[in-house]
Amino acid sequence: MPRGVAMILSDTDIRRALDSGRIRIDPAPDLAAQLGSVSVDFRLGTTFMVFEHSRHSFIDPRQPQSIGEAMRTIEVAADEPFIMQPGDFALASTIEKLELADDLLGRLEGRSSIARLGITVHSTAAVFEPGWVGTATMELSNLGRMAVALYPGMRICAFSFEEVSSPVSVPYRTKKGNKYAGQSTPKASLLSEENRGGG
Repeated sequence: MPRGVAMILSDTDIRRALDSGRIRIDPAPDLAAQLGSVSVDFRLGTTFMVFEHSRHSFIDPRQPQSIGEAMRTIEVAADEPFIMQPGDFALASTIEKLELADDLLGRLEGRSSIARLGITVHSTAAVFEPGWVGTATMELSNLGRMAVALYPGMRICAFSFEEVSSPVSVPYRTKKGNKYAGQSTPKASLLSEENRGGG
């Protein structure tokens, strides 16, 4: 691809990037089932974080303990569902760990088949910067009127990849004060760190 022009990777280019190590996905995806024309499906993990709204009246983003105390971690068995009631919000992570080269960014999108059940998989956290490493935390919401069962291992989201105009000078994994690089389970908001100079 010509330098200076940002381009979305096709399935052919995704395969090449996987072969060369510019994109690393662990465990390796079943490309026959998970590779689309311009994306790779990622699967839902077994760990979820939910707000304990019955015990806490509000969240103060300036107080790290406020966020931590307001959330509870739930681990479900691989063959058991996580039930999302209407209006529920939960953080979840992908099974797959993603590592990106310094000249590629990733974009997380919800799958249409999941959205048609009323489930959104991200609110705003759709861009994964060049140099990202870790699992993806998804912001799950049930916008529908019926409860929905989500099973670990189901294809929950899709990543597309875009080549930036040149390699970034500060990859995310080496960025001073990065808050989420290397995560392996859902991580609650670290917004409070911004008040202490985190990035």
